[in-house]
Amino acid sequence: MAEKLNRRDFLRLSALTAAGVAVAACAKQATEAPTKAAAPTATTAAAAPTATPVPAGPSTKQAPALIDKVKAGSLPALEERLTAEPEVVPVIEQIGKYGGDMGLGTLGVADGAIFSRYTEYENLARWDVDWTDVVPNIAKSWEVQDEGKTFVFSLRKNMKWSDGEPFTADDYLFWYEENTDTELTPVFSTTWSTFGGPAVLTKEDDYTIKWSFADPYGLFLQRQATPSGSNIARPKHWRQQFFPAYADKAELEAMTKEAGVTYWYEAYGNWTNPRLNPDHPCVWAWHYTGVLGDSPQFIADRNAYYFCTDPEGNQLPYLDREVYQVAADSQAIVMMAVSGEISYQGRHIASLANKPLFMDNMEKADIRFIDTVGSGMNDCLLGINLNHKDPVLAELFQKKDFRIALSHAINRQEIIDVVGLGIGTPWQGAPLPESPLYNETLAKQYTEYDPDKANEMLDEILPDKDSEGMRLRPDGEPLGLVVEITAGQQNRIDSTELIKSYWADVGIRITAKAEDRSLFYERKDAWEHDIALWGGDGGMDVVLEPRWYFPFSGESLYATGWARWYGSGGKEGVEPPEAAKKQMELYDQLKATVGTEAQNELMTEILNMAQEQFWVMGTYRGGPGYEVCKNKFRNVKNPNLGSWLYPNPGPQNPCQFYWEE
Repeated sequence: MAEKLNRRDFLRLSALTAAGVAVAACAKQATEAPTKAAAPTATTAAAAPTATPVPAGPSTKQAPALIDKVKAGSLPALEERLTAEPEVVPVIEQIGKYGGDMGLGTLGVADGAIFSRYTEYENLARWDVDWTDVVPNIAKSWEVQDEGKTFVFSLRKNMKWSDGEPFTADDYLFWYEENTDTELTPVFSTTWSTFGGPAVLTKEDDYTIKWSFADPYGLFLQRQATPSGSNIARPKHWRQQFFPAYADKAELEAMTKEAGVTYWYEAYGNWTNPRLNPDHPCVWAWHYTGVLGDSPQFIADRNAYYFCTDPEGNQLPYLDREVYQVAADSQAIVMMAVSGEISYQGRHIASLANKPLFMDNMEKADIRFIDTVGSGMNDCLLGINLNHKDPVLAELFQKKDFRIALSHAINRQEIIDVVGLGIGTPWQGAPLPESPLYNETLAKQYTEYDPDKANEMLDEILPDKDSEGMRLRPDGEPLGLVVEITAGQQNRIDSTELIKSYWADVGIRITAKAEDRSLFYERKDAWEHDIALWGGDGGMDVVLEPRWYFPFSGESLYATGWARWYGSGGKEGVEPPEAAKKQMELYDQLKATVGTEAQNELMTEILNMAQEQFWVMGTYRGGPGYEVCKNKFRNVKNPNLGSWLYPNPGPQNPCQFYWEE
């Protein structure tokens, strides 16, 4: 029977009910996009490599601390814990050594992406380390049937959760139960839907699951390899204590009352959040041992039941623990790295402005640089809220000429020189030149710095000014706009300060507001912002990450209301104009299309419409990035790729990182 939470645990978790964990995309740039896995045209996937057999009897092919536990009788032998069909993880440099911690810095509860990247990237299928193919992971193999409508996955036999309980097809079916419960999940995810409706997930036997769609789903395998595919398996034996179909009714009512909410589903997300409940089993290389936010350290300890080995049959991970230091701001993490406390990290610290500091302290901190090439196509995109709740501003922002005028008022080269340290190219929200979907007009239109032209256009739209020369709204009220930025993104804060001066020169007054990421997401998700600022994903992974090309998701900061309409099938949000609807229809067709060439043809149409509509405004694309790594921290790929959809370093397999003696 699953272990019940005691009263103290419930009170502790209920206090965190409002503290949602936002998984935000924070991307860099890439020169390679998925090619081999561009469409599921093959009928089968290559089976996982064959592992070196685990020897009979007590095994030494595991961490010394686990051997001691086996000898003491507090842990089953390795052959009882490890699946008979382990995933064999290739090592990047060489077979590693057991022991040691990976030191990391995090901003805490609102910093969900770092945990997704370093700890939680264990999907049915995953990207290979070079981002050229989708390869087996939890699933040892799969078959694509019915011309891309059906996907049958074979799971690894006798695989176990971190608490030693069996991992089976029922754990995927439980995810499906959760996501088709209309109280818990009112709208089924569009990620796992096609034009003809949501997926149907069924169990063939204890180790075989089948995903079925009404239409061919040409992007399904790639989506499984992205962060969207993480955590689809749910430990039914443990989570069912909170789910009405299985839980004791009286106990669930008592839990709900103690959580301080009216309905069970209002507390379910926190009860079953592994970052907030250390009792939650996992299949990751390390399992969390505390509550995120309860202390300055958040620790993930070795999972003795982890399903992966190295090529010599040694159970992974090599490292004992991941130790996340919870910091107040990104500068504190920078100082951790300078002090040699960060093992390997780029997130929050790897800005151009910080690189000279790291260079000056390389010997003292005993660090090296890892070069990164990412998929990002813009350092600083301005999402002017086309769905503003003030109808006067909504009408103004939706005027294309207003956006064009503001774009011409930006001195992009000066931003590159000052913020980008001279490295970069003026750029709108557009694919990179290395992409087969590169659109030169979309990339370069309206990037010329021409304040005279901007003034002339704005005089037609907002002719009236106040005594200081600042323009008035169409209703005669003062026009003052707020640009919202997440705290810690200093380069974007600096860019905004320059934009503030450029726009003041043409009579537009703005204020820069740096805020906590959780508040930023809360406001943009409710489309309550004037202008929200973020980096530009989708420079190479254009088809999988179209957020800047049409209102695709909640990350489409310029039109989150239209994106909500799209994601809910018209049940929520704001109905978009015909141009955006047409792009949505084209993308639905793309999702149902098998084959890279045909998908790219449809995406080209979407990009051509993005060029015509000019939904979002960019500044510049920068050069290659970097990460900071301790000299003796090994099996790290260099150069490395980076993107939210290739959630670096997840595809590198952090389980094979190790410390060199």
